[in-house]
Amino acid sequence: MTPAKTKIITLRQAVSWRRAQARKGKTVAFTNGCFDILHPGHVRILEGARKTADSLIVGLNSDASVRRLKGPARPVNSERDRALVLAALEAVDRVVIFGEDTPAEPLRALRPDVLAKGADYAHNQIAGREYAGKTARIRLVKGKSTSRIINRLAGRA
Repeated sequence: MTPAKTKIITLRQAVSWRRAQARKGKTVAFTNGCFDILHPGHVRILEGARKTADSLIVGLNSDASVRRLKGPARPVNSERDRALVLAALEAVDRVVIFGEDTPAEPLRALRPDVLAKGADYAHNQIAGREYAGKTARIRLVKGKSTSRIINRLAGRA
């Protein structure tokens, strides 16, 4: 078993790792997100993404990109903490933190065999799909979202 901390790598390291997987004849899937407060919906997407290939790289939005996408109160957990939690999951082989609002840059560099996203994204809305061999849309868990959890904790739901 690979220790979680060693699964968190730079994009340059991820490219080398991805090439090594290809040389071994292994397929690589990629999914991405903020993964701020891990919940069953995240687990379904991560496990579903992993089932589409031999290995899975997760692109994790940096703290700055989460603030731009979700607002100044987010993320709840730091990028390092979020990366460590993701890396500890069995379905996740590597985690790469990226600072852009979309994963186009890591996808351009990695060129995964599969780009997996939640089914709430229409095929033509999946950013970076042109850099992947194919896309997979993973069914969501109804009623599970980080925003819903935060609202509930704040007494707004």
